[in-house]
Amino acid sequence: MITGKQAALFTTGGSVCSGTAGKEAGMQMIHLKCTDGTKTRATGMVDSVSTSALAVTWSGSLGKEAYTRAEGGKFPSGLPTASVGS
Repeated sequence: MITGKQAALFTTGGSVCSGTAGKEAGMQMIHLKCTDGTKTRATGMVDSVSTSALAVTWSGSLGKEAYTRAEGGKFPSGLPTASVGS
């Protein structure tokens, strides 16, 4: 999530990260600190942003990730699901 200059990220694996987003040296950057101490998403450069998606390249081994905008507090359609007990 990015709201103004605040940024937050919640991963399926349980990482909860928060920090800032904004312009630096002409580039849109994201800086996060995660509660579990992981640094894979500590610094990211926004590659592109549209009304429905965000692409970020994270420094380090993680590389590029794409995010889909959730409308109305609901998950986007087409996500894989698991059944209970799997």
